[in-house]
Amino acid sequence: MSSESDMGRFWDERAREDALFFVDDRLRYGEGDVEKFFAGGAEAVRIFEEQLDFRAEGAHLVDVGCGVGRLTRVLAGRATKIVAIDVSAEMLKLAQEHNPQLGNVEWVLGDGASLTGIPDGWAHGVFSHVVFQHIPDPAITLGYVREMGRVLAPGGWAAFQISNDPAVHHPRPGALGDRVQAWLRRGPRGRSNPAWVGSAVRIEDLRRTTDAAGLDVVETVGEGTQYCLVRLRKR
Repeated sequence: MSSESDMGRFWDERAREDALFFVDDRLRYGEGDVEKFFAGGAEAVRIFEEQLDFRAEGAHLVDVGCGVGRLTRVLAGRATKIVAIDVSAEMLKLAQEHNPQLGNVEWVLGDGASLTGIPDGWAHGVFSHVVFQHIPDPAITLGYVREMGRVLAPGGWAAFQISNDPAVHHPRPGALGDRVQAWLRRGPRGRSNPAWVGSAVRIEDLRRTTDAAGLDVVETVGEGTQYCLVRLRKR
């Protein structure tokens, strides 16, 4: 089974377990606070815009790793059309259930490695948050960056978060009590899986990839941390 298929299966399982928690693990496991969850999406977009000094708008936008549509809901108010793509069919099902009002969104099941299906030069903006840090192989993340270069129109932007700290990407057994709760299905499971542990991307590799893809790095914030924000521009 490919790593992409493994990721899809893992996130389908997490969606069935507690989708909101696994999209934003600052929430209490099993709480299901939908209002707090979607408010967190608006806050995430605001922080991106402030930290990277831009506004996430454009006629055609792409939300990579959209999950339950937490950020898609915010972006939909700023675009004519959004393609919201995710590797998990279960996450996409929940996204549509939580966001029936978003008539300008196309929910797309992705292959876990590309933006296949989005035409060359179609997008004016690409957004992604707390997605690439969970991808087990940094080469896949860099492949997505190349895909951003393909789908963006000249002058288009990409804003996304990567991890730039390899120290955080090691399976952690957790406290005995946490392991027991997970075994009893009273606590989160799967957090030693590579699809959760993820990987870090080196900034020098990112810069080489963006240059080859016809993209310029406009700004990075938080280099050396798990929450490194990046803004790119298509030449």
